[in-house]
Amino acid sequence: MTSPPLPHSSHAPGAADPAGPGFRAEDERYVGRLHAGLEDFFAEQRAVLDGISPDALPLLEAVAALSSGGKRLRARLCYWGWRAAGGDPEDPAVALAGAALELFQSAALIHDDVIDRSDTRRGAPSVHRRFEGLHARHGWTLDGPAFGVASAILAGDLCLSWSEQLFARAAAALPGTGRARAVFDLMRSEVMVGQYLDVQGEVAGAGQDREGAVQRALDVIRYKSAKYSVEHPVVLGAALAGAQEPDLERCSAFALPLGEAFQLRDDVLGVFGDPATTGKPAGDDLREGKRTVLVGFVRRRGSEEQIAELEAALGRPDLAEEDVERLRGLITACGALQATEELIDSLSEQAFAALERLDAEPVARAALRALATAAVRRAA
Repeated sequence: MTSPPLPHSSHAPGAADPAGPGFRAEDERYVGRLHAGLEDFFAEQRAVLDGISPDALPLLEAVAALSSGGKRLRARLCYWGWRAAGGDPEDPAVALAGAALELFQSAALIHDDVIDRSDTRRGAPSVHRRFEGLHARHGWTLDGPAFGVASAILAGDLCLSWSEQLFARAAAALPGTGRARAVFDLMRSEVMVGQYLDVQGEVAGAGQDREGAVQRALDVIRYKSAKYSVEHPVVLGAALAGAQEPDLERCSAFALPLGEAFQLRDDVLGVFGDPATTGKPAGDDLREGKRTVLVGFVRRRGSEEQIAELEAALGRPDLAEEDVERLRGLITACGALQATEELIDSLSEQAFAALERLDAEPVARAALRALATAAVRRAA
């Protein structure tokens, strides 16, 4: 298996990096080791679950299927944070840490899809829908959707347990990993709180003040996604390699604004993206009632009529494609899309400027630059 290709950066300032594309082969080797490690771990857990009951194996199969996809962004950022801090590219501990991040990501996706009642993930049925289908195929009794949700919650919890197991193995293989453990633990708490803020914002809805709408959405972005998707993986890798606090702070200065820009791009794609690219139906964020920065800017910049139209549509699962298209036009017309794109650009510039101040060898810097560019320049 190979990693998705990394683009040459056209956004970052300065001359071309002297490392050129030399990081690409190393990146692919790391992802290959990551895949092999995950497969070995799943084989190990298959024996554990089979020993409990063969009926439990669908839990493993669902997690393994979900974890086989994706761009491995978090694991790769962890690796290149490790390499930026002088970590040995062949050390197996960094592959274990990357696998832990991938399973944590899988847990977050499983639970997120339950919360959002999403039918698909990465172009396939979401995990709760997968178990609902298992119930239907076997003709089991009682409530199929309730079984699907319960099974998905348990699969996500199992993912969290496995993520901890893998990280503990990585930390045990390295000396002085107390700082890395603190990062990993903080990451898990922040994601859960960020997810709650997201849910709370949806139900509070239009009753919240308009002026604070953008900042509330940015708080959700920071704690639900930006930190665990980008900042913590980079810092975690550097901490595992023994980086000191000043270097970890420089990693954060690069990775946090990048993570926020990454999630803002994801939110734009959630409304304006092509389902063939995103793996989810267009406009799902609107149907789910997500209080994104796009929505926050409509509430700040839109007319009373535009705000009322958007509020009436948010959270309606029956929105048709023509409804979504009309709302896209509204978001564009009031300047909310442009304001969000400008914020993405500003955060990206902060990240790339901070990257130039990061004390890292050219190969690691080139890889981080390419990953950063891919994260914020995804096509709609």
